[in-house]
Amino acid sequence: MISAVRRHLSWKFFISYLIVIIIGAVVLITAAEFVVPRSFDRHLAAMGSMMVSMMGSSPMEMDLNADLFTNFRTAVNEALTIATLAAVIAAVAVSFFVSRQVVNPIREMMIASRFIAEGHYEERVHVPGDPSKDELDELSQLALSFNQMAAKLEQVETMRRQLIGDISHELRTPLTAIKGSMEGLIDGVLPANEGTFHGIYREADRLQRLVSDLQELSQVEAGEFELHLQPIDIIDLVEATVKRLELQFGDKGVVLESHVPNGLPPVQADHDRISQVMLNLVGNALQYTPSGGRVRITAIRHEDEIYISISDTGIGIPAEHLEHLFTRFYRIDKSRSRVGGGSGIGLTIAKHLVEAHGGRIWVKSPGSGKGSTFTFTLPVEG
Repeated sequence: MISAVRRHLSWKFFISYLIVIIIGAVVLITAAEFVVPRSFDRHLAAMGSMMVSMMGSSPMEMDLNADLFTNFRTAVNEALTIATLAAVIAAVAVSFFVSRQVVNPIREMMIASRFIAEGHYEERVHVPGDPSKDELDELSQLALSFNQMAAKLEQVETMRRQLIGDISHELRTPLTAIKGSMEGLIDGVLPANEGTFHGIYREADRLQRLVSDLQELSQVEAGEFELHLQPIDIIDLVEATVKRLELQFGDKGVVLESHVPNGLPPVQADHDRISQVMLNLVGNALQYTPSGGRVRITAIRHEDEIYISISDTGIGIPAEHLEHLFTRFYRIDKSRSRVGGGSGIGLTIAKHLVEAHGGRIWVKSPGSGKGSTFTFTLPVEG
């Protein structure tokens, strides 16, 4: 019996109601035993004094008083008994109703959690009420939170599987090239000259960059890095970025210009990390801007933030791809190889680094062939 009570919430509800009823009945009976005789005696004394003044006292009157008291006490006890039985029946009915309303959703969540633990992340529970009307009780809110947790777990699992597939694909390409070149050297199909060795080296270098990017991505996504915050002048940051990339822009024939007004307050940021974000965004603009195009870096202040934008006249981005652009390994053109591009996770790293500084990052583009603008924010110092 005790083990059943411990294992079933419905029994706990019933016993809790029963205990409350028993305590109430005991208190009521005890109070009645003390209060009823005195009240009855006072009432009879008042009536007796009136009768004495009118008729006088007699032994028959004393017997009548005793019988009246006995009958009164019996009536009180019967009323208490009936009330107690009615309360017990009500407790059974209420506990049954409440336990169904409380225990059933909890049992449903328990069963669903077991399915989720076994890897069935699509499992959901019923949410009583209408979430759109914001009229959910605690159990409905718990069910809604459970479904949100399950959806998040399903999303994480989907991303994990996609990540494994993406990593396998990204690693396979350079490894296949290296293996093919080595087989060609062994079979004598490829000449053992400088060009062959340079080709193998380039693929090995791509593989090394990908592994480094993956390692950095895992660190930034897990928050396992430190920010050394310090005041940074925006003009110095932009000028350093322009200086590091101006030769590459010149070789491709793309104009790189900047416009940062004087008097902007410094931002509170990690110089190396924000420089990495700038190089990534400006480098992407260079990569997807054809010769004769233009890339422009601007910065403005908006309230307590500095908005830094990198605009280009490049190939642009279709609207349906904008919200996915910061997803790791996401490709606008699924058939495009990584030979001419990076590892596909640079924007993901940039997003995590900006958000770690308390900023935001987004992209806008009028469409294909109309360029794009990447913007991120940094908080003003102080």
